[in-house]
Amino acid sequence: MNRDLTEYRKSYEKNFLEEKDLTDSPFVLFSDWFAEVEHAGGVEETNAMTITTLGLDGFPKNRVVLLKHYDEHGFVFYTNYESEKGKAIAENKNVCLSFFWPNLERQVIIKGIATKISEEKSTTYFKSRPKGSQLGAWASQQSEVIDSREVLEQRLKDLDEQYKGKEIPKPPFWGGYSVQPTEFEFWQGRPNRLHDRIRFSCTPVDNKWNRCRLSP
Repeated sequence: MNRDLTEYRKSYEKNFLEEKDLTDSPFVLFSDWFAEVEHAGGVEETNAMTITTLGLDGFPKNRVVLLKHYDEHGFVFYTNYESEKGKAIAENKNVCLSFFWPNLERQVIIKGIATKISEEKSTTYFKSRPKGSQLGAWASQQSEVIDSREVLEQRLKDLDEQYKGKEIPKPPFWGGYSVQPTEFEFWQGRPNRLHDRIRFSCTPVDNKWNRCRLSP
C-alpha cells in the first residue's frame, strides 16, 4: 500500500474570526457557533465530538461520542463506565474534546476535567432513550472481547424477552460524564493557511476567562 496524498488541496474562505466578533465567555461563542453550524446544514450530527483520554497503556486514544447537553457547568455525554474510556477517565480525569464542522470550516478544541453526573440525571436520560438503545446498554460489555456478532444478537434477544412489557432499569455501570472546561480553542479556516485561532484559558483563582490569539 503506497498512496501519495500531497496533491490534496483546499482553500478555506468561508468565514473569519476577529476580535470584534468575540464574546467574553467561550460558552457563548461555542453556543453561537453550534447554532450557526446547525442553521447552515450539511453536517449530519452537529453534536458529534471526539473525546481523547489517556489510556491505561499510556497511549492517548480518540473516539467519537455524542454531546447530549452543554451549559456553563460542562459538556455532557453518556457511556459505559466500565468501557475503555470509562476506565481511562477513572485513572485520569483530564480529557480533550474536539468538534470539527467542515460546512463552516471550523473546529473547537476543549480541554477539561471529566466527572460523573448524578445517578438521577443519568436515569432521567436513560428513560428517554428508545427501547433498543436501553437494551443495547445492557447487552454490550463495552470494550470487552467477544467471540462473534451472534453473541451480541443473542444477548439482545434474551433481554428483549426478559423485559417484555416491563420498564427497563438503567444499568448501574452506565451513565453520564460532564466535562468542565479549563481551556477552549476556536479555529476558523482562512486562506493561505493563515487560520484564525483564539484561545480562552480559565484562571483557577478567580474563575475568569482570558483570551489570546495564536499563530496558525
